[in-house]
Amino acid sequence: MATDELVKTTGIAQHGASRLPSVDVDSFNIEIKDDDGFLGDRASKGAFREILEEWRKPLRKSGEDPFGDEPSDKLSKKSLDAVLVGDDTEATAVVHSAIEDFAQELAYVTRRFLKTKAWAKTECIVVGGGFRASRLGEIAIARAEIILKSEGFKVDLVPIRFDPDDAGLIGALHLAPSWIFEAYDSILAVDIGGTNIRCGIVETRWKKAPDLSKAVVFKSDLWRHADDEPSREVAVKRLVKMLEGLIEDAEAEGFKLAPFIGIACPGVINADGSIEKGAQNLPGNWESSKFNLPASLIEAIPQIGEHDAAIVMHNDGVVQGLSEVPFMQHVDRWGVLTIGTGLGNARFTNRRKENGNGKDRDSTENGKKKGKAD
Repeated sequence: MATDELVKTTGIAQHGASRLPSVDVDSFNIEIKDDDGFLGDRASKGAFREILEEWRKPLRKSGEDPFGDEPSDKLSKKSLDAVLVGDDTEATAVVHSAIEDFAQELAYVTRRFLKTKAWAKTECIVVGGGFRASRLGEIAIARAEIILKSEGFKVDLVPIRFDPDDAGLIGALHLAPSWIFEAYDSILAVDIGGTNIRCGIVETRWKKAPDLSKAVVFKSDLWRHADDEPSREVAVKRLVKMLEGLIEDAEAEGFKLAPFIGIACPGVINADGSIEKGAQNLPGNWESSKFNLPASLIEAIPQIGEHDAAIVMHNDGVVQGLSEVPFMQHVDRWGVLTIGTGLGNARFTNRRKENGNGKDRDSTENGKKKGKAD
């Protein structure tokens, strides 16, 4: 499908746009390097496991490792959270030591972001991703905030309010224009990751909260594609099947489902829906010039209800951050860091609101993607 035809078909806004209904996206997917490689690798969930392993090594040599033979990357967040409130003081001390070292790394990485031009004057940073969905993640975030404030940085670090899995879907609401919420009560959302693809019916609850703060994921479907190692074509077909199932579910439940699909996807998203870079963990080659996910989905699902389907795709860190829009109205400039396989990032500036509903009324204007590198 040609680019101009794609834009007309999707209609509402360009993919990867810098101008969205509620915010301007100042930057996303910035890749900063230091002498050891990409900065984000220092504050990923894998980095925490490596730090935990380093603290276990001396204890293991003396035969006193409280975690026994279990590899550090196999210890669940739930089990580590239990250790924090358990009776084994040595195990608790090991986890706290790892949290402190990780918090120092997170503070270092955050400091580097704050010193870039794109992140200047950031007042608040929301931290999401799978690592946040744990008590140890919350402690690490709070500790990193204390470290930064002790150094004179006037920035708040707060855990994302929605469950990170839900946030990646709920944020898709903020890719849509205001009129959708006046006519429909739900949308379809997709969150594509290096391990899972999650789809959901997102209930807007717009009449209860026009700022979308009470939105919920009514139902979701998860496919762990990393276990199946499918081709790109098989992955797209499975995604289409998941969406078709949710459309049927929404109809059966009596929802007024909007003819709109919001997609969160890793990487730098171009205006035509192609992926420039950053999709290396997805099944198959998603960065190919011959592949366009929104165009493939429009072809497979041309209509939702009686209307032509519209699709908007953006970076997954951006979309997860967008779920926080209703709660960031006390600041002008804010960002998001998502701690997962890597470190997603985006910086936002709030737009002027009208009618107090948290959405800009002139939301059909296409945004233009700014440069993504500092």
